[in-house]
Amino acid sequence: MLATLSNATQQITLSARNLTRSFGKRPVIHDLTLELKRGEVLGLLGHNGAGKSTTLQMLTGCLLPDSGEIDICGISLQKNPAIAKSHIGYLPESPPLYRELSVEKYLLFAARLRGMKQDEISDALIQVLQRCGLEPVRSKMISTLSKGYQQRVGIAQAIIHKPDVIILDEPTVGLDPAQIRDIRHLIRELGNTGSVILSTHLLGEVESVCDRVEIMQNGRLIYGDSSDRMQHYGEVFGFTISLRHPPALIELESIAGIESVEQLSETEFRILHTQDNNPGSALLSLAAEKGWQLTQLTPLHATLEDVFVRITSEDKS
Repeated sequence: MLATLSNATQQITLSARNLTRSFGKRPVIHDLTLELKRGEVLGLLGHNGAGKSTTLQMLTGCLLPDSGEIDICGISLQKNPAIAKSHIGYLPESPPLYRELSVEKYLLFAARLRGMKQDEISDALIQVLQRCGLEPVRSKMISTLSKGYQQRVGIAQAIIHKPDVIILDEPTVGLDPAQIRDIRHLIRELGNTGSVILSTHLLGEVESVCDRVEIMQNGRLIYGDSSDRMQHYGEVFGFTISLRHPPALIELESIAGIESVEQLSETEFRILHTQDNNPGSALLSLAAEKGWQLTQLTPLHATLEDVFVRITSEDKS
């Protein structure tokens, strides 16, 4: 990173402002603006066709925007593409692998393409092989590797030059659960020292590794917040209960604080209450007093899938 940049600017590793892009007469990205800070893992969420891959291609300089500006570590990607790109590591959805090369030879080739000095390459190779868990297969042909190992090689080529910004397009697609866990752990580690953007439609990915979420729909960013706050978007307050000898609905509805009661089965009920008046204690007391025999009380928690569906359903753009 350039020493002349201010401390405030150094914290922002990527800044995209008012990006638009059309294919022919069809607009696909509309006035997109986002920032990425050092030490942050940003999840770019959206349905297939939302514009995630097109956005990442623009952020990496692989595709020019029709309008808008992109700065990488304070350097204009349009005006100084070579310098700006030296700060980027990119894993496309289909890893750019030469399958006839060994892992080691391919990564050495990737390092030279990045313009790394010869005396830097040996140490960088050792570090990236260890970091990506590729030491056991360093001499193997890429064509003989499993999908999981090929994905690791793809990430290794993206980070061998220690970029400030790492951009990963669907990094765990097609992997088995064990491979997904390993790749997610690596992504989280990468976010500790640099900045990571990953596109995904897997909500578990966001929950596992992302600090912040941006949701795309129809080429627009429609929601942005921390992954923790996203889980509380449109939060409902309530619980489900099971009663062996339930009373009439009207008796449950009359308990102070309860807003609504929905009977799910003969003995199970979904109860919503006001935020400031949780009737749980009163309900427990009444159940014991009146012999309702309460066997279960489970607070309601919206899943990320629930939240994602709610946000994308609310947006009418």
